[in-house]
Amino acid sequence: MTLLDKLLAILKRDLLTAIRYRTGFLLTGGAALAELAAFYFLARAIGPSFRPQGLDYFPFLLVGTGFYTFMLMSINAFLNIVQQAQQTGTLEVLMTTSTPAPTLVLLSAVSAFAGNALQLAFYIGAGFVLFGAPLQHLDVFGALVVFIFSVAIAVAIGIFAAALQLAIQKGSAVVWLMGSGAWFMTGTLFPVTTLPPYLRAISRWIPITHSLDGMRMALLEGQPLSALAHEVAVLALFSAVLLPSSVWLFSRVLRQARLNGTLSFY
Repeated sequence: MTLLDKLLAILKRDLLTAIRYRTGFLLTGGAALAELAAFYFLARAIGPSFRPQGLDYFPFLLVGTGFYTFMLMSINAFLNIVQQAQQTGTLEVLMTTSTPAPTLVLLSAVSAFAGNALQLAFYIGAGFVLFGAPLQHLDVFGALVVFIFSVAIAVAIGIFAAALQLAIQKGSAVVWLMGSGAWFMTGTLFPVTTLPPYLRAISRWIPITHSLDGMRMALLEGQPLSALAHEVAVLALFSAVLLPSSVWLFSRVLRQARLNGTLSFY
């Protein structure tokens, strides 16, 4: 089978699985609308005087929470793939196929990325249409460039979490750190300029900070790609370092787990 054939087979499997749980789409959509309503009234309660980065607070929240959730769910997809294969006892079989292990994990996560992207589009679209978030400026190309590099970073962190799951069965620690520890330093709910200087310095070393800054500049300010040069360059650098490093680490950990006979431990 070619790489495309394998990808189509995985997508078909995941689509058939998703169809069986159609109510999940309704629950996800309802939860997204409820969250949007909460943020909308929160922004109204705070008032128009609070303008983080010169933006209205609701669209600031809309892009920040929507895109951060997309990144977190995409990272978690890789961990879920490994955990489910361990729990069902299929991981050893999958890892002995002719497809390289990192490629197999990446192919298995494609459908999750596609689903997360659709949820992101629904979330931001509903925020703009139903709750009247201003969309006066929009640079689609700049947003697409930021999105591509952000996805590469999410893939790298996700593969690292999968490697940690194989090594010490604690891959969920990465998702927990991103979900409960790093979110407030990336400018998700409020600008990083309000943080103390030492936390502000740390936040610049978290790639998602630059993803959110770049996405807000492209979607809400309509900044051209030239104005996004700094954020894009930082994201490209993070991608160039993290992606090959995570693939190397995953391959090394997988080889060691095979030697130790701990591949299916969870």
